[in-house]
Amino acid sequence: MQVPYDSDKRKLLSSLSHGAIFFSTTLFSIGIPIVISIISDDPVVKSNAKESINFHFNVWFWATLIGIPLGIISWITFGIGGILFFPVVALGFAIHWGLTIWAIFHCLTNPDESFRYPFIFRLF
Repeated sequence: MQVPYDSDKRKLLSSLSHGAIFFSTTLFSIGIPIVISIISDDPVVKSNAKESINFHFNVWFWATLIGIPLGIISWITFGIGGILFFPVVALGFAIHWGLTIWAIFHCLTNPDESFRYPFIFRLF
């Protein structure tokens, strides 16, 4: 017999898992989906939390891979590089926020299906 899960609770916890990335400048942000994954017994919520953890790692990886060289170039060129590479940084934030908003929207409109981010590597 399949156990029915609370749809509102599923929406809230899944959206909270994905929305935690907005606090990505702190390590606290990855703690939210980790805790949700541990305390929830809902398989869709667990899947969304796991996907959010993977997305955190991807955001941090690409921000480091792109951010360090851009920071060095900007420092060497006395800030001119920072101005020149502003569109790259803006595009990164647009993709990051856009994918997160898409995930939250998906969780709220289709709570019975877990969201999968496109084009990310998955550790878990």
